Amino acid sequence: MKMRITMMNMQPKRTALLAIPLLVFAAPLGASDLDRTILPIPEPTYPAYTELDVRRTEPPRRFQVTAPAGAPNVVIILIDDLGFGAPSTFGGPIPTPAFDRLAASGLRYNNFHTTALCSPTRVALKCGRNHHTANAGSIMETSTAYPGNTGAIPNRVAPLAEMLRLNGYSTGAFGKWHETAAWETSVSGPFDRWPTRQGFDKFYGFIGGETDQWSPLIYDGVKKVNPPKKEHYHFTEDMTDQAINWVKAQQSMTPDKPFFMYFATGATHAPHHVPKEWIEKFKGKFDAGWDKVRQATFERQKQLGIIPANTQLPPRPEDLAAWDSLPEDQRRLFRRQAEVFAGFAAHTDQEVGRLVEAISDIGELENTLIFYIAGDNGTSAEGGMVGMYNEMTYFNGVQEKVEDLIPLIDKWGSEETFPHMAAAWAVAFDSPFKWTKQVASDFGGTRNGMVVHWPAGIRQGGGIRSQFGHVIDIAPTILEACKLPEPKVVNGTPQAPIEGTSLLYSFNEAEAPERHNTQYFEMFGNRAIYRDGWLARTIHRAPWQTGMQKPLTEDVWDLYHVREDFSLANNLAATHPAKLAQLQALFLTEAARYNVLPIDDRTIERTNPELAGRPDLMGGRTSLTLYEGMEGMLENTFINVKNRSKSITAEIEIPAGGASGALLVQGGRFGGWSLHLRDGKPAYEYNWLGLERFVVEGPAPLPPGKATVRLDFTYDGDGVGKGGRAKLSVNGRQVAEGRIGRTQPNLFSADETADVGLDNQTPVALGIGYGPGETKFTGRIDRILVEVE
Repeated sequence: MKMRITMMNMQPKRTALLAIPLLVFAAPLGASDLDRTILPIPEPTYPAYTELDVRRTEPPRRFQVTAPAGAPNVVIILIDDLGFGAPSTFGGPIPTPAFDRLAASGLRYNNFHTTALCSPTRVALKCGRNHHTANAGSIMETSTAYPGNTGAIPNRVAPLAEMLRLNGYSTGAFGKWHETAAWETSVSGPFDRWPTRQGFDKFYGFIGGETDQWSPLIYDGVKKVNPPKKEHYHFTEDMTDQAINWVKAQQSMTPDKPFFMYFATGATHAPHHVPKEWIEKFKGKFDAGWDKVRQATFERQKQLGIIPANTQLPPRPEDLAAWDSLPEDQRRLFRRQAEVFAGFAAHTDQEVGRLVEAISDIGELENTLIFYIAGDNGTSAEGGMVGMYNEMTYFNGVQEKVEDLIPLIDKWGSEETFPHMAAAWAVAFDSPFKWTKQVASDFGGTRNGMVVHWPAGIRQGGGIRSQFGHVIDIAPTILEACKLPEPKVVNGTPQAPIEGTSLLYSFNEAEAPERHNTQYFEMFGNRAIYRDGWLARTIHRAPWQTGMQKPLTEDVWDLYHVREDFSLANNLAATHPAKLAQLQALFLTEAARYNVLPIDDRTIERTNPELAGRPDLMGGRTSLTLYEGMEGMLENTFINVKNRSKSITAEIEIPAGGASGALLVQGGRFGGWSLHLRDGKPAYEYNWLGLERFVVEGPAPLPPGKATVRLDFTYDGDGVGKGGRAKLSVNGRQVAEGRIGRTQPNLFSADETADVGLDNQTPVALGIGYGPGETKFTGRIDRILVEVE
């Protein structure tokens, strides 16, 4: 039995103690006199001994906080960028048998909502408060100076993992994090908002918003580690191995201690990377095109009872082409994109199945409360009209062209691509809704399929629950299931009240009236308000629109009675103007209450810390001195060399026999720059989005001895993303000069790093190796100075 406090059942033989009552040691956890609203639970005051000889005494009984008796294990499975109409469990065209199996003996929730974007959903999910309350109004990389959007999760919003850890749980997080303020991701920390300081004993995964599945940037705790050397390595498989190993070891060592696991895959967020055999499983499955796939999903959803029989299918957004209007060569490209995405999702579900099977194998499935949430938002339409060979083109304002993508069809999804799919597929995989990820004012952006599985707590599985729910409801649901109160103080900080509503009431009462009656939504100007079955909303911008939009005051609002209109197909604004006005006023009230105001509809512009107003680790610095061993520096913690002139001065020593390898690099295969020695010759290579390379290279290898290698880049100016002139010199003498035709204006990579003396993950430059082992500089680096204008 899992007790809350374990005491050594021994009574002292002598009264050589001060007269302090021993009752403080005897109370089991959960007793009425034990206050769990203050965390950590204070250790009792121990009596002072007056006896000289230990042999004439007995020790007090041991104090140890353990979970309440019978408290379940808890697993949250969160898939990335997977829409409501993608998995077979909710009528979609992608087989998800692990999801299906859990649904068969658990509950499907078809009215469950997210925030429409990555970081905000994740933060809200794990703290039980609205994303703006937790300062996560958007992704970490677009945070601003305003309350509600700073990107710095406050101490008054303690995460669920910390609540459970301080109540006797083992806690582990695996996969994607994306909750750490962008300027706090360097070796200098602070690490308060890293997983292991947000309640998790164990973390294995990546800290940012996405990663290369073949060559990921992995942290074990706060230490960067290289992925295992394994043929056909894939990160989803790796993180699953790590999760299984952890839970088996945890239960082996402490079988009476429950565990909390957060299992958040990088899939199916771009890049869509998946083993080729999984892509081939779906060959021909999407030949009918996005319109017919969407329609077929809609019909299956009705047949399965996932959506009401009277649901209507809204038209696709006007910007998106009808499948029948496309020429055959474009259809061939788009089919392949869907096959890769489907393979990615199916492969991910298989790994989830492996995890669930492992929990079953150790006999813990019966009392494990599992939340399988298929998406932290709707399917992503950030691939634009035609998809992308390299997702970084989106963040740099570059529109890829179909004619350039068609030759890459056979490589799509492999390590040679960093791909995304066309936006119309996102709409199809969000059936029966019209919009997608980022659109917080449409259920295509916010409604995600969820299955809850708990044999010990759900009396009859296989049902569907339609009460309104939101990610902020998960934390209070878990606390109630674990018989734990909402804490009022955590680690000395008084807590903001939990804003979600427990869903436990619906587990065994299908028709119970919903308890979450009001919920605002907002993301980049798209905003809505739900109240008692009604939704008022405005579509401010589409996900593929990254420039300035019309003023917020000119937005047109719609009105829907969602209890009769599941898919938001019938706008009632014209016939119910008073209701619309009432809800618009309510939105402003809720927005003020939760720090949503003022609304910031900028997108790409906010990736620039100076424009966004958030802290920048480099501040206004114009130089940075680097030393050997400094690696894994994420872009938000490195000096900004974009859209300006720069110089790099490397003081190195060449051993007898010569040297090769990286001196200083930033980025990777899909965009960046590299100063290195190739076959002993100094060189600078600018890799423009993996599509074009500019190389300036010296004519001869450097001789043994000390050398100063310097790169001077003079930027053309007159806007962003322009080119410039690069000059390479050794010991003060120019050895090469060349033209850099164009540069990346906004972002090199979401996960590739700046590294001294090696090139982590994928290589920026050709011909110096792959990975940190092969690209390591074989000489010595004394220091490197980067200077910018």
